[in-house]
Amino acid sequence: MYKLLLSWRYLRTRFIALASIISVTLGVATLIVVNSVMSGFVDQMKNRLHGVLSDIEMSAPTFAEIQHPNYNVDIIRDLLKDDIVDATCVVRTHGLMSFNFNGRSMTEEIMLIGIDDKTYGKVTDFEPYLTHATKGSQFSFLLEEGGYAEDVGEAGWEYRRAKIENQRMIEELHREHARRAAREQANWSSSSSAFNEPDNAPSEVVQTSFNFSVDAAQRETSQSKFPSLPDKIPDIEEALARKQQRTERNAPLQITGVDPHAHLRKKIAPEDLFDPMKDQYTGIIIGQALAKRPVVDKDKKVVQFYLIKPGDDVQIMTTTVGNNPKPVSDMCTVVDFYCSNMHEYDSKFAFMPISELQKICGMVNPITGKGSASTIQIKLKEGADLEAAKAKMLARFPYEECGCNIQTWMDTQRPLLSAVNMELTILNILLFLIIAVAGFGILATFYMIVVEKTRDIGILKALGAPSSGVMSIFLSYGVSLGAVGTGAGIVLGLLFVRYINEIASVVQSITGQQIFDPTIYYFSEIPTIVSPWMVLGVAIGAIAIAVMAAVLPSLRAARLHPVEALRYE
Repeated sequence: MYKLLLSWRYLRTRFIALASIISVTLGVATLIVVNSVMSGFVDQMKNRLHGVLSDIEMSAPTFAEIQHPNYNVDIIRDLLKDDIVDATCVVRTHGLMSFNFNGRSMTEEIMLIGIDDKTYGKVTDFEPYLTHATKGSQFSFLLEEGGYAEDVGEAGWEYRRAKIENQRMIEELHREHARRAAREQANWSSSSSAFNEPDNAPSEVVQTSFNFSVDAAQRETSQSKFPSLPDKIPDIEEALARKQQRTERNAPLQITGVDPHAHLRKKIAPEDLFDPMKDQYTGIIIGQALAKRPVVDKDKKVVQFYLIKPGDDVQIMTTTVGNNPKPVSDMCTVVDFYCSNMHEYDSKFAFMPISELQKICGMVNPITGKGSASTIQIKLKEGADLEAAKAKMLARFPYEECGCNIQTWMDTQRPLLSAVNMELTILNILLFLIIAVAGFGILATFYMIVVEKTRDIGILKALGAPSSGVMSIFLSYGVSLGAVGTGAGIVLGLLFVRYINEIASVVQSITGQQIFDPTIYYFSEIPTIVSPWMVLGVAIGAIAIAVMAAVLPSLRAARLHPVEALRYE
């Protein structure tokens, strides 16, 4: 009993013990906060990566294709049986996207992805990342009348019609200006011709006889012809009419042929012609980062400005697949934005119907009419063993036979996930050094206490206290310091994690600087995940450091001889 009383007395009366407790508290709280925030970020990142990618992907090499993809999908369904949820065929190829902005042509590098609108949303989290209000539940590649995000502004069919109308008005003004300039040029030329070369001016032969004082035989008569001047200035309209007559007289004869098969050709009705006011090209969904750029407004604030909006037409350029790839292009209409909050994907991805991309890339068999694919993406049930499913597919589709890579989503993102895990491990080691510093403080404190309490230790041993009892006093003291500091640190850390977004808002209002920028981290608030096992591990580690710091002073106190301890007292 005396051991607990002495430990409590030392803990209550020593100010330096309070400093040690505070250092342990801050170290534990820091570890809990950092691990919770990092776990939240890593979890969000994994969910987004997993949502964009499928569980398992079977992909062909670049500029190659998987022949008969639907047949391979049936084989995969029979192979994985109950573990599979769904599978979809995808065409993926690199390309360029060109569009006009304020009269300037701009080109961006993109990753063209042809998807099946019926199955792609079942394999990946594609539809929740669309910005339109209804495409997440009723997906299509059609342009909508409205329902787009407010920050986009005017978009959809209304925006498209207004833009086409403005373009037509501008083109008409340019044509009218060109016609006016042509008329003015023609008037000037005709006026000059009327003055210099009149068509109906009478011509007379003026005969002038010059008499010389010579012999009559040598007399000659000179004859010269001069055009007479017109009686009046011709009218401008008459001059233009005469010029038109001369043009028609000198025009070459045109022979109009007759098509003998005209009655067999399908007549195109006016409503069958493409009208951008009511028709659209192939729908395409582009990453939001491709469409917007940061600009400074009149208030000197950085805002996002959209270069492309749903309703605009873009030109895509890519190459055909096969041994001799050729450049091809097509027109598309932007129908929505894709926003996964992963800049790597939002700045590259562009989705369009797989059937259209197969036609553009020459991936349709001219005999059977069926298209090939670049990848087959597979979704497994929750809790299914990805590695076991991957092993089954590798055994059924060996690389030396089919030439396809088979990998899970973690294999695809392994470099990124490994870097994040390494960063988290190093960060934990560095933060544990904070508690280690507190442990050295406890070690120094205990040595001072042993030196100061040498006489007390001698008296206790003289009264019959065993060495183990004296040692347990200081060990209990170390455990008490670690337990109190760890408990306070856990409470402080959990409270900080609970109100971390409110704390960030207060700090932001005080400093005037944005602590957590959603445009950089792509999260509306700071994500946190508190793991009970993480909290337990931090608590055990902190108490263990405190006890280890108390071991050496406790051994020194236990080895003191009572006579040596009381000799100089």
